[in-house]
Amino acid sequence: MRIQYKHQKFQADAARAVVEVFTGQPYLTPTYMMDRGINYQQSLTDDIDFTGWSNQKIVPELNDQLILDNLQKIQRANQITPSKKLEGRSEGFNLTIEMETGVGKTYTYIKTMYELNRAYGWSKFIIVVPSIAIREGVYKSFEMTQEHFAEEYGKKIRFFIYNSKQLAEIDRFASDGSINVMIINSQAFNAKGKDARRIYMKLDEFRSRRPIDIIAKTNPIMIIDEPQSVEGKQTKKNLKQFNPMLTLRYSATHKSDSVYNMVYRLDALEAYNKRLVKKIVVKGISETGSTATDSYLYLESINLSKGDPTATLQFEMKMASGQAKKKSKIVKEGDNLYNYSNGLEEYKNGFVVSHIDGRDDFVEFINGIKIYAGDVVGAVDEDQLRRIQIRETILSHLQRERQLFYKGIKVLSLFFIDEVENYRKYDAANYPMNGKYATMFEEEYEDILNNWQLILGEDDYLQYLKAIPVEKTHAGYFSVDGKGKMINSKVGRKETTSDDVSAYELIMKNKELLLERDPKKSPVRFIFSHSALREGWDNPNVFQICTLKQSNSDVRKRQEIGRGLRLCVNQYGERMDINALGNDVHNVNVLTVIASESYDSFVKGLQTEMAEAVADRPKKVTQELFINHVVKDDKGNEFVITRDVASAIHFDLIVNGYINKIGELTDKYYEDKANGEIKIAEEAKDFSVDVIGIIDSIYDSKAMLPENARSNNVELQVDDEKLNSKEFKALWSKINAKSVYVVDFDTDELIKKSIACLDSKLRVAKIYFKVETGVMDTIKSKEDLVAGASFVKEESGNYRVSVAANPNVKYDLIGKLVDETGLTRKAIITILQGIQPFVFDQFKDNPEEFITKAAQLINDQKATAIIEHITYNVLDERYGTDIFTDPSIKGKLGVNAMKAQKHLYDHIVYDSTNERDFATDLDTNMDVAVYVKLPKGFYISTPVGHYNPDWAIAFHEGSMKHIYFVAETKGSMNSMQLRLIEESKIHCAREHFKSISNGNVVYDVVDSYTSLMEKVMK
Repeated sequence: MRIQYKHQKFQADAARAVVEVFTGQPYLTPTYMMDRGINYQQSLTDDIDFTGWSNQKIVPELNDQLILDNLQKIQRANQITPSKKLEGRSEGFNLTIEMETGVGKTYTYIKTMYELNRAYGWSKFIIVVPSIAIREGVYKSFEMTQEHFAEEYGKKIRFFIYNSKQLAEIDRFASDGSINVMIINSQAFNAKGKDARRIYMKLDEFRSRRPIDIIAKTNPIMIIDEPQSVEGKQTKKNLKQFNPMLTLRYSATHKSDSVYNMVYRLDALEAYNKRLVKKIVVKGISETGSTATDSYLYLESINLSKGDPTATLQFEMKMASGQAKKKSKIVKEGDNLYNYSNGLEEYKNGFVVSHIDGRDDFVEFINGIKIYAGDVVGAVDEDQLRRIQIRETILSHLQRERQLFYKGIKVLSLFFIDEVENYRKYDAANYPMNGKYATMFEEEYEDILNNWQLILGEDDYLQYLKAIPVEKTHAGYFSVDGKGKMINSKVGRKETTSDDVSAYELIMKNKELLLERDPKKSPVRFIFSHSALREGWDNPNVFQICTLKQSNSDVRKRQEIGRGLRLCVNQYGERMDINALGNDVHNVNVLTVIASESYDSFVKGLQTEMAEAVADRPKKVTQELFINHVVKDDKGNEFVITRDVASAIHFDLIVNGYINKIGELTDKYYEDKANGEIKIAEEAKDFSVDVIGIIDSIYDSKAMLPENARSNNVELQVDDEKLNSKEFKALWSKINAKSVYVVDFDTDELIKKSIACLDSKLRVAKIYFKVETGVMDTIKSKEDLVAGASFVKEESGNYRVSVAANPNVKYDLIGKLVDETGLTRKAIITILQGIQPFVFDQFKDNPEEFITKAAQLINDQKATAIIEHITYNVLDERYGTDIFTDPSIKGKLGVNAMKAQKHLYDHIVYDSTNERDFATDLDTNMDVAVYVKLPKGFYISTPVGHYNPDWAIAFHEGSMKHIYFVAETKGSMNSMQLRLIEESKIHCAREHFKSISNGNVVYDVVDSYTSLMEKVMK
């Protein structure tokens, strides 16, 4: 595959800005130059003629004032504060270009070279970079773009890396008349070593000349890549010896004291607003304390399905060896971690799942501990934290890969580590073996693929996954020694980036191969690399970045994410940008950062850095923001915004609700902009695009806030028009009455039934170990041996063990059962005294499970009694419509929320896929006028707890006989699958609506929209 490069306006604008500063300079061919040689004073007979070409100097007619005028005009057009003078003029001409990481900075300055050559004939360029890492990346960019630029300009650039031992390249640089570029890292002329000094030495092999003199005579244009890392005090002094005619500085993070004549700016805010980089999503991992335990828990996710939500929970499990090992398991309400852990004491104190919340993404236990998705509770060592990061990276990768598979886009994930040994180890014979991170990766990858429910049913994608062996889908990109053995990258004492060429050669050679989606050609999707290699290379299809190391205050967040900001390419090498995807660009191009800290902590650091990067941007919209800006109308005519026009623009922004009283942009501005509905003052209609561009120059931290990968990113808003519609008002008037229940049943009868039920059904599981023995049979093949097929099972047996309750933990058995059942203490005591001794003895084996199961069985008997004996009476009190706004309802698009047309809210938050499908059918049915998934604040009181029905539906007048109310959308209508307590709540709801509606409301249970229609049509 070859990456297909596109002509992008912002890159052309940046190049044009540099060229137009020198408007008035004629096109001149390079000038011929002669050097009489260094021995000229000693002996004329030893003269050494040197022939070559240099850039023509700027003509005298183009004086400094004219250049300053050009510069200021360009700055005004680019919304940059005009320079008052030519800054840094004593050291030649200087211009600064700010370009956010990931937008193609190297491409832009290569294009600028071609444009300067086409406009003025300049052909000698030097690129100075801060490290070998960036040097190798720049060289690779020249290679990859060579044919692309040759097609546009009809010529190629000759480029080379400066090497003090290959001085013939310097002669060629000077003597060749075409465009020539020398790439040099600052250490090559700025260190104290012999190689670095050679550029200043008179060398015999260079005809007793100094290389620096020959370079300086070409009157070069110097490009400094990342000047904040290059220009130390000594380096600045040494750079003067190159005698640059013009210096161009390119970076995303310029130092404020070294910005000379900013001529073009594309900073983080503008790059994001223009969708030129990926959207950032952060998966934070929060390590928190817990109440009354140090037990380890990690909540990976909440899983929505056709039934009740489940949770993927990781906890410790006792193995047959007696050691504890961390395992992931899907759990549901009522599950006891003590049982699942094979009796680990740490889970004995109430670790029974009492509630799984699919809306707010948390799991709660009966001991009061609540854990949210992504949280880690209890004692966590560093290896476990790294394992969680690896697992989260794999999960994010598979989710993104599944989404982009049918778009033909390969997904890559990048891990940064500090020690090669953690990924690759070698035995005494230098045979490679997995390090601990590689082992963790393979274990977690296989576990997820074996258990991950979301990939089922997609044959093509499943076949793709099956075609890639786990051991081949990850690879390490590290420095290598002479024997090909991976080694740690060498990093200087004051540096954070390696200068080991071997590592970069490997990465750069495979850059395009990694994008190949055919598993046979390129199975690698997960890349492990050294932390010190983070600069100087990137790949457009990196969608996940995970740093498996202790966070370092010296490494900035923007540096960590910089390797993955580029917009991706598809299998044909085509860039998936706004031209290819439209406004969907940020749904496809998403970079997920798996941080070893909480979301809040990571984002706070990133936001601080971004605020620093755009510190010179205005923070508020004022009249002054627009005054004197140069704008263009649709025909290309230029205008300067006057004070009166600026005042009109500002006033209109206030009237339209786009700014608040202190000049901050409102949500309405962003909404209207996203919908293409921005209203601009009549006086500025002809150049409204430029006005919006000026407004977008405001720094608003909300506009770039990274999304929390675990957060609920939708907050439901009530549609007032639907709330006030006649259909909804009629529906609401029929269902908003409150009621009170009366239950008249015989308590003695309930006690008798409960005792009988407990005696027959209450069984608390005991712990046992399973032991299997086997013998090796005849080995038929090597494959049989590898697969374990040569072993034959002979026998197995179960060994029971007794695990007593912790004597230090006191249980209020009676109080717990009173709380769980609502019966009196007297009734509970009578029940416990009445059950068989062997049944009660189970309490000491597992108190939590005994309490949970006993309460459930008693409540089942209570539910039966309720169904037989409950009645409802209507109250004068009614629910108000404020229940739809307090508290707010939140969800996550694509996970448990979707947009809606006929819903009372603008979105729906659903608890299962069955609910989602039901809502989709409601939303598209012509007979439905309005419907609502009722908030938790709307409930019916029952003896077994509050009951919150699911849906209220109003049909268009005349299309149906009644207004209907639907209680539940169950995945199954089999009454045996509806627990007795749930059945009793549904029975209570039927009685409630019967009493309040006089038959005008139909309440029922359905499993689909089809069954709803069947009941409606009756």
